[in-house]
Amino acid sequence: MSELVHIHAQTPQPRRIEKVASALRAGRVIAYPTDSSYGLACAMGDRSAMERIRQIRGLDRDHFFTLVCRDLSEIAHYAKVENPSFRLLKSATPGAYTFVLKASKQVPNWLAHPKRKTIGIRVPGHPVARAIVDALGEPFMTVTAVARDDRALSEATEVREEFDRQIDLVVDGGATGVEPTTVVDLTEDVPRILRPGKGSAEAIGLDGDETA
Repeated sequence: MSELVHIHAQTPQPRRIEKVASALRAGRVIAYPTDSSYGLACAMGDRSAMERIRQIRGLDRDHFFTLVCRDLSEIAHYAKVENPSFRLLKSATPGAYTFVLKASKQVPNWLAHPKRKTIGIRVPGHPVARAIVDALGEPFMTVTAVARDDRALSEATEVREEFDRQIDLVVDGGATGVEPTTVVDLTEDVPRILRPGKGSAEAIGLDGDETA
């Protein structure tokens, strides 16, 4: 089965976090905890690992991968951030939100949405997820770890049993919730909530009725 690495959910051990970051650098596919559910992840530029994740999840070419970033300045490197969006992002990061933004020229064409030239970005609030991206030193790509019956997975043991030898490493950072992130579209002048979720609309200055 995939390797299991136990990491403390609140105070991640640096040596174990570095082991996970090294696995990503080596082209491996991992599972890790977020502030919504468990996710599957690979290094940003690793197209082979991304294709493995697509096959594992049965995803088509139009399915978004989300770019996990360390902070707001890193978001601005990979996405076009206007002043009103900057203020909203500042209030919402880190947290349980995914933002759809126009991709910058730093994002390869194969990574952005092929028609809209957009990219999904998040800065997670979970200490383990944050420690991994900090140790990696650059963003990584992620999708939700979903079971064959379409359940989001909230336990490392569930993830390991579901994907068995299809993934290389599972980070056990304890149980998570299963409520998805709130997805916010920032590609137009007025922000829109594309999918309500764990992140509060009111907390980022939206009233919850601004849903696409």
